[in-house]
Amino acid sequence: MTLPAEQHPAGLAPDTVVVSAGRPARNHDAPVNPPIVLSSTYVGTGAVEDGDRAYGRYSNPTWDPFEEALSSLEGASLPGLLYGSGLAAVSSALSLIPAGGVLVMPRHSYQGALVMAAELAAKGLFSLRLVDIADTEAVIEALRGGGDGETANMLWLESPTNPMLEVADLQALSLAAKAINAVVVTDNTFSTPLVQQPLALGSDIVLHSVTKYLAGHSDVVLGALVTSNPELRAQLLHHRSIHGAIAGPFEAWLALRGLRTLALRVERSQATAELLAARLHDHPQVEAVRFPGLSTDPGHARAKQQMTGFGSILAIEVAGGAAAAEAVVAQLRLWTPATSLGGVESLIERRRRHTNEPESVPDNLLRLSVGIENAEDLWRDLAAALESAGSSRLVP
Repeated sequence: MTLPAEQHPAGLAPDTVVVSAGRPARNHDAPVNPPIVLSSTYVGTGAVEDGDRAYGRYSNPTWDPFEEALSSLEGASLPGLLYGSGLAAVSSALSLIPAGGVLVMPRHSYQGALVMAAELAAKGLFSLRLVDIADTEAVIEALRGGGDGETANMLWLESPTNPMLEVADLQALSLAAKAINAVVVTDNTFSTPLVQQPLALGSDIVLHSVTKYLAGHSDVVLGALVTSNPELRAQLLHHRSIHGAIAGPFEAWLALRGLRTLALRVERSQATAELLAARLHDHPQVEAVRFPGLSTDPGHARAKQQMTGFGSILAIEVAGGAAAAEAVVAQLRLWTPATSLGGVESLIERRRRHTNEPESVPDNLLRLSVGIENAEDLWRDLAAALESAGSSRLVP
């Protein structure tokens, strides 16, 4: 589901908004791009009013264009909030849970969010219920009380999930959460606002690791939250200001520059991901392919209903276990072994090399972030590595 063009400024399509939003006013001799403002301090007298910049921890003119552009893309009525990292945004969102409250969260999601939630729960700040986010009925049961009868205060959604690519029914789960007055936060990093619109499907807050697709060049660390709820935004802004989780102006400027090519990058990488997924599905060295774009994928029908594409992330389970998966990575020459995703370059990683990755993630699973290189070059490199690893496994 994509936001109708008429809901964007001047009725523009999303792939135009990524280029046009957040530009300076068209005054004579004005710059086409917003400038970088390197200042920690702003002139002011009298009482500080809402909206005053006042101090660099509260605001920076270089943040504004990116926050406005992301808000337009997500279909929000209020400017977004830029953070110093994706985990800073996660922390701010989790701060909305009242003391002693309940968080329902996918058992497979961004590792940093899972670790943070588990650590906060261990300290007694709230209770954590991990769920299979693709099992709608089980999630609704967890929201309504699970075994202890206490309803949840927040539902955390991620779809498709990281790294298992499970697909949640965003609309049904958001409706169930709203029925018990739980806040719904959706991590939309994998899909980007060009592929999925969580606010339109009922979410209260959308989260992004800006480091990934939005900035798109693996050169900044940033996060963002977007909401149309003034009360929630005020609480999130207060948390950002008081906890100091702010973005540097240069990083914000780089992120906006990267955002300008988002539509082209997503279009190219999605097309390549679909091609690779189809070929990998038939490869003898691959036990399973996780990608909602495949008609055989459990989440395909649901993804087709609520997304305009299927994203550029896929995961494969390599025949021969963890050693074979590591051997594939070692043989690659074009794909880069690295912990991240969403950049112009194609990245690959065996996720269980991280000791705090959930044990339910297969130890032979490789997560692939498809970039914008030539599709056939990517395939040749991957196929050669798979065949080499397979041959090595068969040698007595």
